Amino acid sequence: MESRPAHVVPIWPWRTDGSAAGDTERLLAEETAIGISYDSEPYAVLMATPDDLADLALGFTVTERIAAAGEVADIRVSAFDEGLVADVLLTPTGALGARERRRRNMEGRSSCGLCGVQSPEDALRALPVLPRDLVVGRGAIQQALAELADRQSLGQATRATHAAALADPDGRILLAREDVGRHNALDKLIGAALKAGYDMGRAFVVITSRCSYEMVEKTALAGVPILVAISAPTALAVRKATDAHLTLIALARADGHAVFAGAGRVKD
Repeated sequence: MESRPAHVVPIWPWRTDGSAAGDTERLLAEETAIGISYDSEPYAVLMATPDDLADLALGFTVTERIAAAGEVADIRVSAFDEGLVADVLLTPTGALGARERRRRNMEGRSSCGLCGVQSPEDALRALPVLPRDLVVGRGAIQQALAELADRQSLGQATRATHAAALADPDGRILLAREDVGRHNALDKLIGAALKAGYDMGRAFVVITSRCSYEMVEKTALAGVPILVAISAPTALAVRKATDAHLTLIALARADGHAVFAGAGRVKD
């Protein structure tokens, strides 16, 4: 089956002022059912953009607390009738620990990071406490925001995707990933960064979406101490970031940003 991240489709635009309608076709981001399995045992189905799927599966595995990156032996992506499957093969140690993993009972959607989790206790588990040694300047935050705009090729073409990027302490973008789902984009980024061997404690994450609790959770579980979001956070996200000693910066735009938690890591 085709698994391109975008497709051109015909459109019939109309304008209220009677002016020329413009383009008659548009590039649209694809959304595909992506099955996540562990040792060939189905676990969850996500709706995601069908690229960087091994990154997605690895990031999902770590941020769902199913297994550590070092407990993943291989990831095999294959097609099935209506989508794709990423089968995560675990080491014996990883497979043993995965028996206690958080269970889901339904498909995940591109807009939902906790779809199918069966209890509030599973959804809102305690986060690790992050070390406080990384400090970044406000200029580095703004630098990363400026660079990210040029790293969103699919988003610029379709206006329909989110992006997540990993930046070094000076604000240089190291990696970026895109997806129709904000949680998927972050999981893809985390998976790619872990595979590449980046020191997650010496970097920060920038996301082009609002910052809900799940985005804080994924960032903290990846060991990244600073999260920068373009839109506003939820109150729960701020509380959980505070508990985890994660620096949460939001409303981050070209003209500035606001620190909602962990201000000690930000210097003028």
